[in-house]
Parts: sequence; structure tokens; C-alpha cells
Amino acid sequence: MASPLLALVLSFFVPGLGQFYTGQFLKAVVLFVLAAVFAFLSTLLIGIPFYIIIWLFSMYDAYTAAQD
Repeated sequence: MASPLLALVLSFFVPGLGQFYTGQFLKAVVLFVLAAVFAFLSTLLIGIPFYIIIWLFSMYDAYTAAQD
């Protein structure tokens, strides 16, 4: 069984890494790519709120997926 706390910490550092840890490989790739795109767009300021949303969702989702 996956540790919810470890999944949360992994997604804190890299969005999608917690999903990878819990075996959600496609979701991990999608979240990582979205985070990378929005991080790049943050140079234009428009990506910052979207990156934060993806980052927070990634942590929440990894934590709840590890609990199941």
C-alpha cells in the first residue's frame, strides 16, 4: 500500500510524481506536462495561477489516491 504522506511530498516537489508513485502513470504524465507548460507560461504571468492549481490538485489527488 502506498503511503499518502509520501505521495503528497513527492507531488509537492514535482507535480505528477505522487501519481507516478501510486501507479497512475497516465495522470502523472499529464500533470507533469501541464505543470511544465504553465511554469513556462509563468514568464508571461498568465501561467502562475494555472501552475498553482495543477500543483495543489496534484498533491491532493496523490494523497487521496494513496489512501485508497
